[in-house]
Amino acid sequence: MARGLRNWSNRGVTDDGGTSGAPVGRRVVLAMLGLGVAGVAAGPYLQRGVEAVTSKDPTGLAGLLPGGGGFRYYSVVSSVTPRTAADYTLTVDGLVDRPASYRLPELQALPQRRIVRDVQCVTGWRVPATPFEGVRLADLLDAAGVRPGATAVRFSCFDGAYSESLTLDQARRDDVLVALRMQDAPVSHEHGGPVRLYVAPMYFYKSAKWLSGITVTSAVEPGYWEHLGYDVDAWVGKSNGRDDAPTV
Repeated sequence: MARGLRNWSNRGVTDDGGTSGAPVGRRVVLAMLGLGVAGVAAGPYLQRGVEAVTSKDPTGLAGLLPGGGGFRYYSVVSSVTPRTAADYTLTVDGLVDRPASYRLPELQALPQRRIVRDVQCVTGWRVPATPFEGVRLADLLDAAGVRPGATAVRFSCFDGAYSESLTLDQARRDDVLVALRMQDAPVSHEHGGPVRLYVAPMYFYKSAKWLSGITVTSAVEPGYWEHLGYDVDAWVGKSNGRDDAPTV
């Protein structure tokens, strides 16, 4: 995990605060910190530029700059090709009786649930009272008909690299959504749109961005960051060695 400037000086920061092997020199880090100070001084005059840099920075270092509504932009790949209603598809498959494929308008036509909770990153930053809205994951699982012997759900993403998982009991919670809206607007590409996972009671790395596949499985399959040491069960304040206040 990223735990300070010492680690940032030789690694790239990626999704929800993890680290990749991409080298980031000390000069780059110090330059980013300098820009952060300048941004505080200049205030709103630099806001647009800060948001533009943040949305295009795969290292996550731009998250040190002010702005972005408290969020940090992270990705585990250098770039992700956007998808729109014209080319987006979400599949539900695996140990189910009725595999399904949903286009964006079909997801939008399903019953929606709205949740307002804090968002907590495992690296420490928190965005309070953030609204998410979307389809209950449990509803999609019920529609597919989960088969006996299934115990978990694996999530894949159209960035081609990220993955996550939940137990079936976790996936059926009322506060786990296939989210179409965030902060009362459609989920933007930078935030993992047009569709992302939202797991309200867990650290934000569990809320996979650019969601493209939901696969019911016989066992939990550790996701991208779990393979690199993060906890599989990522309850806020009860995992990853942190004691943050719960997001419930």
